[in-house]
Amino acid sequence: MNKYTFKLFLTGKSARSEGAVKTIKQILKDESGLEFKLDIIDVLESPDIAEQNKVLATPTLIKLLPPPVKRLVGDLNDKEKVKQYLDIQ
Repeated sequence: MNKYTFKLFLTGKSARSEGAVKTIKQILKDESGLEFKLDIIDVLESPDIAEQNKVLATPTLIKLLPPPVKRLVGDLNDKEKVKQYLDIQ
């Protein structure tokens, strides 16, 4: 079983940000047996972390593990598209 590590970068507590969090958490919970760690970073509170990760727009979801590293920027509401792009099985 793969262990997944994600970073989700958001801007403030907007409806778009909250929607992205809800969608990602639902995707991860729906995958029974999936072991994951999800760090949620508000770029307004932690601009240094966003800069270190080269985040230029939000929302940005980065899959760090398992390799390869993948980024998904923008609309995260299409669950199947997100799962497919990030290789979540």
